[in-house]
Amino acid sequence: MEERHFTVAASGTRLDKLIAEQFPDLSRSRVNKLIKTGDVLVNGTPQKPKYQPQPHEQITIKIPAPQQLDVVPEKIPLEIVYEDDQVIVVNKPQGMVVHPAPGHPNHTLVNALLAHTQLSNINGTFRPGIVHRIDKDTSGLLMVAKTDIAHQSLARQLKEKTSRRRYIALVHGRIHEDQGTIDAPLGRSPKDRKKQAVVKNGRPAVTHFRVLERLGDDYTLVECQLETGRTHQVRVHMQYIQHPLVGDPLYGPHKTIKGNGQFLHAAELGFTHPITGKELDFQSPLPPLFQTTLHNLEKKYQVMNSQEELNHER
Repeated sequence: MEERHFTVAASGTRLDKLIAEQFPDLSRSRVNKLIKTGDVLVNGTPQKPKYQPQPHEQITIKIPAPQQLDVVPEKIPLEIVYEDDQVIVVNKPQGMVVHPAPGHPNHTLVNALLAHTQLSNINGTFRPGIVHRIDKDTSGLLMVAKTDIAHQSLARQLKEKTSRRRYIALVHGRIHEDQGTIDAPLGRSPKDRKKQAVVKNGRPAVTHFRVLERLGDDYTLVECQLETGRTHQVRVHMQYIQHPLVGDPLYGPHKTIKGNGQFLHAAELGFTHPITGKELDFQSPLPPLFQTTLHNLEKKYQVMNSQEELNHER
């Protein structure tokens, strides 16, 4: 159990907001839970989240110790693209979380990998072997280290930008440029802690994009090459240029094509083998739902274009 204390300097701010401002590592929702469980006291007395503390009142916050999670190997089917005694490349399905975390203690890619093979120890108990991640609802290729030597090599390649990661994304709107580069720093959104955003003092983030197909004025299929690997990078960068990913529950519009999250697929992965020095390159086709959605859109806009041509001829 951790205890934190502070003295209120000025009135006019709700208790939950005041604590979240005082301790940026505590989200507003986390603070609300602590208040409702009686772990926040004002002058020794529990209060409601909307209570407005007065100057000189003492705030005490009791933070329970984090629950210890055991990462248990689970027999979950894996689509293995490549494997040797140093590295393993897997094709992660949409909907699978990469590693255990609060809210997702099991049924993750790491649980499945541990049932299949040994992994490097560099990232500790919950992220063994994980050199880079892709979001739960992003599908595609992921490289995983089986030894510490491999982990160090793959991590260095990511840092030095020598590994290759290419994504395919379906986005809203018509992108008129054939290609472009988005160079905009990313960090935690000041408005919503669950989101990332383009922020002035964020970490450098660069995404190169190229248009693969325009589907009328409503959608564009793009290829994104990552120069950096920030959290939600493709999703935030495409939203930043006003072309959010289709189906994105965090950064896209609510009314969109039905799916299971954002239409984003890690289609290509390349790196230098940690031991042999051989250049390896792997590609993964779009998953069935992505292919079907794209096919249906292509048919729809072909019909629309044909109808427009007929009306024009008349």
